[in-house]
Amino acid sequence: MRLLIVGTLKGQLTTATKIAMENGATVTHAEDHEQAMRVLRGGKGADLLLVDVALDIRDLALRLEAEHIHAPIVACGITNDARAAVAAIHAGAKEYIPLPPDPELIAAVLAAVANDSRELVYRDEAMAKVIKLAQQIAGSDASVMITGESGTGKEVLARYVHSRSARAKRPFISINCAAIPEHLLESELFGHEKGAFTGAVARRIGKFEEATGGTLLLDEISEMDVRLQSKLLRAIQERVIDRVGGTKPVPVDIRIVATSNRNLAEAVREGTFREDLLFRLNVVNLKIPPLRERPADILELAQHFVKKYADANGVPLRPISAEARRVLSTNRWQGNVRELENTMHRAVLMAQGDEIGPDAIITPDGDRLDLARTPPAVAHATMAAEQVTRALVGRTVADVERDLILETLKHCLGNRTHAANILGISIRTLRNKLNEYADGGIPIPPAGTPGEYPRMPMVGA
Repeated sequence: MRLLIVGTLKGQLTTATKIAMENGATVTHAEDHEQAMRVLRGGKGADLLLVDVALDIRDLALRLEAEHIHAPIVACGITNDARAAVAAIHAGAKEYIPLPPDPELIAAVLAAVANDSRELVYRDEAMAKVIKLAQQIAGSDASVMITGESGTGKEVLARYVHSRSARAKRPFISINCAAIPEHLLESELFGHEKGAFTGAVARRIGKFEEATGGTLLLDEISEMDVRLQSKLLRAIQERVIDRVGGTKPVPVDIRIVATSNRNLAEAVREGTFREDLLFRLNVVNLKIPPLRERPADILELAQHFVKKYADANGVPLRPISAEARRVLSTNRWQGNVRELENTMHRAVLMAQGDEIGPDAIITPDGDRLDLARTPPAVAHATMAAEQVTRALVGRTVADVERDLILETLKHCLGNRTHAANILGISIRTLRNKLNEYADGGIPIPPAGTPGEYPRMPMVGA
């Protein structure tokens, strides 16, 4: 977590700095906007800017946007002035923190921005195999390709590999290749010199140089334009990069981790991905199975998310009911862990009573998850089956057998032979059962007549 503190605030930010560092943040100071921009352009980078509310936050936000620097701003001030807080947020700040700082509040903000609270939670053997391989190769400098469907946790696994490597105390820099326009991605990766293109007002250090000594995550690399792939290949092979508009190579020391939710071998055949680049990146492949293929992880993750969001929202920690667990276990989870997390967040907020029941396991539109994706007839049948199942609970086998025989007999209009065939028993067995019921005072439909009638002393064919 890299924190850039902008301003002085009469020494109060010194306390904030100490708290941030105690929570594992690397802290850099800048007195004003100009110095802050020099820090950001110079390669130190920042995951979060903590800015004096008295400074022109809108101007800083516009500067960041103009130079395509993505770092959230949190404003801070020495008063609880609501108007100042609102003005700061309107100007582009994500949050406002009053000073002197509350240690827990600072820690919460850092965790929220860095997203370091994401834990590697698993129980299924399929996922355990992936984690074991990740542990084996984490200590090396080998390039790693992490593949899997969207939402399976590829970035979480990348951070796990970094945290167990010799580079763990150095930066972990992530760039989403699919989220940045093609004409800007080269500058984001390799940096640029002043005047290299319109808007390049100063030298800018790219992600490769920011990550020097650490790990660079190229998220969704399959979306990178094939022309840029050749420059990436050179950077990986020769460990040097060329800034846009630069005249001399710049050495870098990084480990590359890439992710993709596509079949890259197929992309190579289609000509949208370089085969030699794939060979360079795919030294080790960590393939994360979709959540539906690791069923033991579903409830383990669900319990984890329930606790996480109960704590975050200040609501009671409720257990997941047996029926709700069944709903979770049988869902397909097309969105994988990301979908499950969002679902459990909603469940924590919607649950009533002592448990999280199936009524709280809902889609974003508010429909029950187990019924939302099925046709109306299937949904009706599902509910009917559930009602029948609930009706059977607490009853004896003999009671259920008696009702089945009598209902079948009524359906056959009292015809014993037809009823016996449907039930799969002999006519003799059926007659013995009916005599037993009649002796017990239970009305038996007479032969050939529908409906229930008073007890008959004899049961005929």
